[in-house]
Amino acid sequence: MFTVALLYGANYSVAKVVLDEPSYIEPFGFILIRMLFAGLLLFILQRVFIKERVVKGDFPRLILCGLFGSSINMMFFFAGLKATTPINASLMMTMTPILVLIISAFLIKERVTGQKLLGILFGGVGAVILIIYGKKFAYTTAIGDLYVLINALSYGVYIVLVKKLMQKYHPITVIMWVLCFGFVLTLPFGAQDMLAADYANFPPVVWAAVVYVVIGATFLTYTLNATALRTVNPSVVSIYIYLQPLIAAFISLILGAESLSPQKILAGVLIFVGVYLVSKPGKSRR
Repeated sequence: MFTVALLYGANYSVAKVVLDEPSYIEPFGFILIRMLFAGLLLFILQRVFIKERVVKGDFPRLILCGLFGSSINMMFFFAGLKATTPINASLMMTMTPILVLIISAFLIKERVTGQKLLGILFGGVGAVILIIYGKKFAYTTAIGDLYVLINALSYGVYIVLVKKLMQKYHPITVIMWVLCFGFVLTLPFGAQDMLAADYANFPPVVWAAVVYVVIGATFLTYTLNATALRTVNPSVVSIYIYLQPLIAAFISLILGAESLSPQKILAGVLIFVGVYLVSKPGKSRR
């Protein structure tokens, strides 16, 4: 799972290479490339090794998983990442466990304790600070942070929806269909951008970034996550989400892409405390 955190933590800075000005490809076109080739790799893996069929009655839920876990999730993430910074984006993504708790409380009636409510409060305040304050307030950065927050919310809905499918089918099978439906749902928004990109003029560094996002941050991340979920508890997997902002910050600082500010540090501390309180089991569970 550390490998997954490392691969996806680097994704924030690597993807910015493709999305930053001069923009080599628009976000939605980049998403289609990511879904298409990662989905093909997963399709080959599933057909060769898993060979599992899905019951017709489960396809509506798979379509919803494709909508929230792939289409909306990725569109808002890449649109947000283009307008904000890798550190901001990765910190906003650590809100996912808190959002999952809120969604679970509404959809599957999970019990919310006082400790968890306090964690939600800390995380919410941290998110607001990250969106509103900085060295210098920028409308585009705030919008980008909100987009990433919507992405985290969408992913939270996906996690709740996909739980039943993960218990019934092999994770690779589920992920393959999620990316498949996500590609179809995103096609109307990104087809023109994907076709309009001038691939012949992509410099080597951009091609390297595209390959990394497809292979490292999508195919390997999804596959390793699926493998981990077969052997360890999901709560163990979620702990490694917390490493992503640290890795993203480290890489961004090395590349000189951005610098830390007191506001970002405060927001990060509040979000981490919030996530810790939400994720920490009670005495009876321990």
